[in-house]
Amino acid sequence: MPNFKFDVDADGIALVTWDMADRSMNVITMDVIAELDAIVEKVTADAATKGAVITSAKDAFCGGADLTMLERMGAVYADLAKTKGAEAAAGYVFDESRKLSQLYRRIETCGKPWVCALNGTAMGGGFELALACHHRIASDNPKTRLGLPEIKVGLFPGAGGTQRVARILPPADALQFLLKGEQLKTDRAKAMKLIDAVVPAADLIKAAKEWIKGGGKAVAPWDEKGFRLPGGLVWSKAGMMTFTPANAIYRRETYDNYPAARAIMQVVYEGLQLDMDTALRVESRWFAKILRSPEAAAMIRTLFVSMQELNKGARRPPKEPASQLKKIGIVGAGFMGAGIAQVTAAAGLDVVLIDRDQETADKGKAGVHKSLTDRANKGRMKSAERDVLLEKITPSGDYGALKDCDLVVEAVFEDRKVKADVIAKVQAVIRDDAIFASNTSTLPITSLASEFKDPKRFIGIHFFSPVALMMLTEIIVGKETGDRALAVALDYVRAIKKTPIVVNDTRGFYANRCVLNYIQEGHLMLLEGVPAAMIENTARMAGMPVGPLSLNDETALDLGLKIVRAAEHDLGPQAINPQQKQLLETMVEKLGRFGRKNGKGFYDYPQGQPKRLWPGLSELLPKKLSAEQIAALDVNELKQRFLVVQAVEAARTFEEHVVTDVREADVGSILGFGFAPFTGGTLSYIDMMGVKAFVDLCRKFETKYGARFKPGKLLVEMADKGESFYGRFGPPKAKAA
Repeated sequence: MPNFKFDVDADGIALVTWDMADRSMNVITMDVIAELDAIVEKVTADAATKGAVITSAKDAFCGGADLTMLERMGAVYADLAKTKGAEAAAGYVFDESRKLSQLYRRIETCGKPWVCALNGTAMGGGFELALACHHRIASDNPKTRLGLPEIKVGLFPGAGGTQRVARILPPADALQFLLKGEQLKTDRAKAMKLIDAVVPAADLIKAAKEWIKGGGKAVAPWDEKGFRLPGGLVWSKAGMMTFTPANAIYRRETYDNYPAARAIMQVVYEGLQLDMDTALRVESRWFAKILRSPEAAAMIRTLFVSMQELNKGARRPPKEPASQLKKIGIVGAGFMGAGIAQVTAAAGLDVVLIDRDQETADKGKAGVHKSLTDRANKGRMKSAERDVLLEKITPSGDYGALKDCDLVVEAVFEDRKVKADVIAKVQAVIRDDAIFASNTSTLPITSLASEFKDPKRFIGIHFFSPVALMMLTEIIVGKETGDRALAVALDYVRAIKKTPIVVNDTRGFYANRCVLNYIQEGHLMLLEGVPAAMIENTARMAGMPVGPLSLNDETALDLGLKIVRAAEHDLGPQAINPQQKQLLETMVEKLGRFGRKNGKGFYDYPQGQPKRLWPGLSELLPKKLSAEQIAALDVNELKQRFLVVQAVEAARTFEEHVVTDVREADVGSILGFGFAPFTGGTLSYIDMMGVKAFVDLCRKFETKYGARFKPGKLLVEMADKGESFYGRFGPPKAKAA
């Protein structure tokens, strides 16, 4: 068998070793399902075989299902719906999508004990396989993580995961585990009874076989007579005390934007009232329904397929050899620079951290020390690991320390003169083949590169704050940036485990152009008289992680004012909204409210207490709505405005060739500024609505609220032709789908 090795020892115990030759990690495919099905049949039919142990020959057990398999299923569904009708198409999805669930049930009921020997990480369908086995043992590998993260790509565990977890854990714990998509370390998984034992790696297979030889039961607890649910019956008093508040929490956290989350609630509630076989059939029906949802299709495409392709170097110049990066220079030891130093050192690279003098550079490294110590105190890393990482960072006030660096990243103040001074000092000492990157967030790379002696070696690498937590980086290509600079930048970003998008040079690049529109929309709503609380809440209802006023506080109001003034200076007064400028001037210059950094912005930040909206905000605004007018506001329209104003800007950047790949526009929008993940990203949101319907909505908003909603020529042309972004511009696989 290509994917499994099968051996039976003298005791009659089969060892099933999963090892996909063409993959770095085992994943579930249709071939894997077919092979494992044959193995289960062989174990069951052979009287001499007493039981089976399944493990992996790789460092991890299984990464879950290959979601491209589900993508292809969606394409077949669409074709069948056209040729044979909706009922036949839905039947196909149901039958195909439950094959894995049926296989796992056969393992569970075959009459012979199966042990899952988890030698490393098991996610999604891989962990569902473990749950279907009669006994689960994990090695003491500290890197092992166990979980069911399907919710993060718009799905839910559809191979029995919802039903088995809800019969192991009390319903409240089960729902939390499933809805959060948690990844557990082995000790916590054992404490929750999701696995049965943790043993030294060298003893893993031996311990698994010993359990079988010791008379391990070939019956799951829920198949035994008299089994009692850990949380009691769902319609009991205890059950109602779980499911009623759980529904409220689900609404609060998701605003009902995620069909898969609703399905988890439904499936667990229904399934716990049924026998296991019927419950699994219910789970399969819901899974087939969710799999056909536009939200699942969009999230799988963007958050799995596209992100995987970008992380593997989809935009890397193919002819450039792999970079041999060893030492990275970072100029600017402030919050951003220290964050970049931290993630770079964590990747095993040596770092030279430069600032104006030794003392300032040392402060930057001290900031890294504090950040890592906080992690160590929370149990997220060991002190020894922290110390090794810190050893890789050398702070200095001497630019000469950059002479051996392969790549230098400047992360100094967002000021042309300051950056020009840094560029001059760096290029005087670095090697002739070293790459220079600017971490600018708004300043055009081409103009900055004019200060550099060899613009081919100059590129932008825009990190998002906080660097350690934000997964996206924008790689900005100037007019003269060469392929080698792009390749080195992408190799570096891959090394530090960030997801890159490649954008062409323009003011604000891609992410900031979109997110600044989001913040501005919040400002303009405020000036229209919409209550601040309503603005913040409707933004979250639309799917954004935080409201625009809160986000502005985090990024700093004084920085927002500088950006507005810089745009006005460089592009003219027509490039800004004078009302927004006036609001920011009042907040910053008249009231000294800069945002979270000085404890007062649109919110107040009392020490030791939760933030709260500033009470004086309503008195500041020129327009006040009556209670009746507020009650008459269209919440759905407010929600749409927040998403449309970002999506129409994303379409503009695509038309202007700032972003040239639909995958990057979508991935960048979710990872960079949290654009409603259930939509699949800005361009997927337009496609999901339909380009014509989106253009019609833009025109409605343009008439009502202004030119910022005006659809560009590309959108209008696509609407007239009945096109979509992924249909016209998607990669070959996406076009076929």
